[in-house]
Amino acid sequence: MHVKRADVIVVGGGIGGLAAAYAQARAGRTVRLLERADEFGEVGAGLQLGPNATRVLAGWGLLDEVAEKGVLPRRLVFRDAVSGEELTHLDLGEGFLRRYRGPYVVVHRSDLHRVLLQACEREGVDLIRGCHAERVEHLPAGARVICADGSAYEGDVVLGADGLGSGLRAGFVADGPVDSGFVAHRGTVPVAGLGVSLDEVVAWLGPDCHLVQYPLRRGALLNQVAVFRGPGDPEAAFERCCDEVRGALAHLWRDRHWNMLDREPADTWVDGRVALVGDAAHPMLQYLAQGACQALEDAQVLAEQSAGHAGSWDDALAAYQRIRVPRTARVQATARVWGDIWHVDGLGRTLRNELMRTRDPSDHRYTDWLYGL
Repeated sequence: MHVKRADVIVVGGGIGGLAAAYAQARAGRTVRLLERADEFGEVGAGLQLGPNATRVLAGWGLLDEVAEKGVLPRRLVFRDAVSGEELTHLDLGEGFLRRYRGPYVVVHRSDLHRVLLQACEREGVDLIRGCHAERVEHLPAGARVICADGSAYEGDVVLGADGLGSGLRAGFVADGPVDSGFVAHRGTVPVAGLGVSLDEVVAWLGPDCHLVQYPLRRGALLNQVAVFRGPGDPEAAFERCCDEVRGALAHLWRDRHWNMLDREPADTWVDGRVALVGDAAHPMLQYLAQGACQALEDAQVLAEQSAGHAGSWDDALAAYQRIRVPRTARVQATARVWGDIWHVDGLGRTLRNELMRTRDPSDHRYTDWLYGL
């Protein structure tokens, strides 16, 4: 068997895998990334990057490029999907920037992916397409990935970035995806003529449903995500909602949908010289808009720890796990709770709306832990 070697082997070429590969390559390591698909790309539409993620991109020298392709919204707004009233908002302007030392950016998923892919190319990451990693073998001082075509790749460390259905995770975490019972329909549409705000992220909160809208690609596109307890027809799920929400459903893609899945937090992401990153480590529901953000944090912390423990990958991986597991477990758990809050009806809806209406917009108690330094 001919084995190709690099310092770091990354399995999976999504946002988390590319981020991990780039962070290791810019630290001077040789990196080989194995992508199962024949071409690199991302499925989906928009994503939101909080300042905890944009600070990472800024440190990597990539924030300006990402922001130029996206939108820096002025406000994050929560509305009642039935009455249409504004409940509360988060100002994303100068005060937000000063507090969190990074902007809030909304960007097309494929645009962020392309920026990271090109950054990896510039740093010399060896990008291997059409390579399905079937198993990992542990070595005395590293690990070997065996692919379906018989090819083999060795590294001092193997990073599993193969998503929510991670095959690498299955090797040492005995669990499976958890279905929340909700499904998402997404869609993008040209903004021209729609009469929507181009500088806000708006979440419409309804009974067992919600709709999120925000602009993409410098305001040329409107991204929409309609989530409801499924399966079923979006029109029926949103029938009690206001005209603005129901009217938006016409612009959703109907040929596909996404089941809203996560997993229970795992105590361990490391097995020998194999470590998980991104959704392979901590898949989470979308209510805090933190999936991609936490993957970027993973990549940065792992790069910091591998530099700080340059003589020992074992110590670096242990430190990475010790730092990241509690942080992401809190995000996973809070996302579930936040989803419950969004979707209440009856008395729960009345209480939620009252609490949101009376919130002081300058109160950051619910965001400091997530976005803060």
